[in-house]
Amino acid sequence: MISQALPKLIVILGPTASGKTSWGLELAKKYDGEIISADSRQVYQKMNIGTAKVQGEWRWNGLRRTYFVEGIPHHLVDFLNPGKSFSAAEFRDKALKYSKIAHKNGRLPMVVGGTGLYISALVDNFVIPRVAAHGKLRQSLEEKTNEELLQVLEKLDPDAALVIDRHNKRRLIRALEVCILSGQPFSGQKKKGVQLFDILQIGIATPQVVLNERINARVDQMITVGLVTEIANLIKQSYGWNLPSMNGIGYRQFKNYFEGKVSIEETIELLKRDTRHYARRQMTWFRRDPRIKWCTSIDETEKLIDIFLQQSH
Repeated sequence: MISQALPKLIVILGPTASGKTSWGLELAKKYDGEIISADSRQVYQKMNIGTAKVQGEWRWNGLRRTYFVEGIPHHLVDFLNPGKSFSAAEFRDKALKYSKIAHKNGRLPMVVGGTGLYISALVDNFVIPRVAAHGKLRQSLEEKTNEELLQVLEKLDPDAALVIDRHNKRRLIRALEVCILSGQPFSGQKKKGVQLFDILQIGIATPQVVLNERINARVDQMITVGLVTEIANLIKQSYGWNLPSMNGIGYRQFKNYFEGKVSIEETIELLKRDTRHYARRQMTWFRRDPRIKWCTSIDETEKLIDIFLQQSH
């Protein structure tokens, strides 16, 4: 029996400020693509500046409303209330659905983003156990400092401790919760499922010095266009600092500022530093996957895509 070729899927990944948005748009226009965002922060509504969300518009696309940017359909962007959470398992399920819909419409699904766990969940079709939240355990962990939580995680799961955002208490607590309740390392919870797509992963290679300059400039631009006002509006709408959305990079750094503990200048420097650290953690994650093809230019990327699309799986 001749096995049917798997449908194609392209991933454009890289650290924050590497240029994924512009590359994704240009490539989607050239190859008739639909973009599926793999960004854990851009899923949220009302959070545009701090997430560097690409500005688009919602319009009807057949039977469903879709977010369009420069004529390109975008999925998993700007759809979730900031009071809610969104897991890697949910991303995988929805990304699979939108990839299949894109193929049904004769278009090429292109996953664009920098959230490593989301991308891994889709690329390897991870079956991720859903460990339910445990109120009492969370309460006891909440009493510990981030440093104490990280120390415990380093003992239970060194791999997770290496790449986790050590400033994000919610993620530290969740990783420990999964380790403790399942009796297995958080990083080892994922089991690969059946391969559903023929996938090409493209990484945007950017020198660290250039990336740091871009990050600093981006943060300055965010302040200029109104990030502080965006956060103030979210606080007025009773979105608390403990929410996954408000605990993300670009938002949690402003907690002490809004509580009158630090200056805006100190807050801006903190955001720049934390973003640079985040970019390094993203690269630590991506470097683990030898399948990623690193490119320094979009022309180089297009050559790889042309070859990939001509190949049968």
